[in-house]
Amino acid sequence: MSAHGSLRRHRFIGMAVSLAATVALASALSACSGDEPPKKAYTVPSSLCGITVDPALVKAALPGGDSLTSATVKPNGGTVRCNLSVDGKEALSLAQAWWGERDNAMGVAQGYADTDDGTVSENLRFVHTGKAGVGKTVSSCKVSRHPEQDLYTVVQTRDSGVDDPDAIEKLLIAYTKAVEGSAACR
Repeated sequence: MSAHGSLRRHRFIGMAVSLAATVALASALSACSGDEPPKKAYTVPSSLCGITVDPALVKAALPGGDSLTSATVKPNGGTVRCNLSVDGKEALSLAQAWWGERDNAMGVAQGYADTDDGTVSENLRFVHTGKAGVGKTVSSCKVSRHPEQDLYTVVQTRDSGVDDPDAIEKLLIAYTKAVEGSAACR
């Protein structure tokens, strides 16, 4: 075999090895991208069940999906819940609930799933985990139909795979402040 033929064969093998390496790398990178969370293709409105909340804070506590819907539920005379569903599956609940005046955020949190061993704020108004949280509104939040009770807010994820303490804390604080400025406190 001539030197020219050997050189051509060597280049061919080199290109084949390079191509194989490129395909292997692309496959590996493609496999890694499967770990990315699903895209959040929906738009979160600024008002959820009558309460204005920063859509970015709400979106951070929601899973990926294509569509978002909300529904107001009033399971009893002292609770109003805004249930958010992504692609038809309930994903997040934002609630307002009246509890006895002597209760506190830590005590009220015991009544809600996924708040065990939560982080408590310095002012004792908020308790949260990566999946749920409870906040106490300011003492001036009083209404005649709920005498001797305080209004609490509750944020709960619903089997959505979201577990983000920072996102829950920010949403809980913002939602509580929004409720304090709403008709719920007048």
